[in-house]
Amino acid sequence: MSIVIWADGRLCGLGDPVATAVDHGLTVGDGIFETCSVAGGRAFALTRHLRRLARSARGLGLADPDEGAIRAGVDAVLAAADPNVGRVRITVTAGPGPLGSNRAEVGTARQTVLVMAGPVVRSDVARVIRVSWVRNERSAVTGLKTTSYAENVVALAEAYRRGADEALLANTVGELCEGTGSNVLVERDGELVTPSLASGCLAGITRELLLEWAAAAGLPVREARAGELPFEVLDQVAGGASHLAVCGSIRNVVPVVSLDGRDVIPGDLSLAAAHLFETRSAENVDP
Repeated sequence: MSIVIWADGRLCGLGDPVATAVDHGLTVGDGIFETCSVAGGRAFALTRHLRRLARSARGLGLADPDEGAIRAGVDAVLAAADPNVGRVRITVTAGPGPLGSNRAEVGTARQTVLVMAGPVVRSDVARVIRVSWVRNERSAVTGLKTTSYAENVVALAEAYRRGADEALLANTVGELCEGTGSNVLVERDGELVTPSLASGCLAGITRELLLEWAAAAGLPVREARAGELPFEVLDQVAGGASHLAVCGSIRNVVPVVSLDGRDVIPGDLSLAAAHLFETRSAENVDP
């Protein structure tokens, strides 16, 4: 299945130029993005993703992206894509700029907006490892979904090298934070607990919806209290006393079946949360 690309109001071929070499998103990673899963030919939770895209833009000091143009781009790529397309990615950069970190003067550069649709490989389980690198919960871009993804590339490459598909990171004060592209949930004492946003994790759309839907369904899923989830809580998972799940826009909610190369058993609440999310997301493509 090929990738379908939309840029500057039109569909483009894979070899067509869509950005200048001095685009600030290319030179210094000065951009933001969102990825939506696709269900029934439509982008799932698109409104929430566009809302977060705007929050990320403001956090980087960029103007709000043109939501109408992006929605038109999403419609265009999905109409042209294979019926089994699995994801849509929206990328917005600051546009042309200097070779250094400073941006072009305000009003002199137009944002680059790209929308792409393409395939995805899904799994109903996850295999994770712990890595020694940390998230900086006090970073200038904490909580923003930026294109500066080099840390995630390195950590995820290590996960694949070790036979896993996700890497889990602590923050600078030793709390469990998140995966490279997922939020994490720890099942223990009859609850599913996810790190709070204060840990430095991204405010995931799947995480957000799961918290809402679980509350409505009476499923005990909540944010952690301060200091409740040290990184060492994963030792309990490795020992079988607790369980683990991860969630994200492509994964949805999936139980973890391997931690650091050791098989672990999915928890009943993790499986129930996965089923709840699958059921509710099938009912409404833009909740």
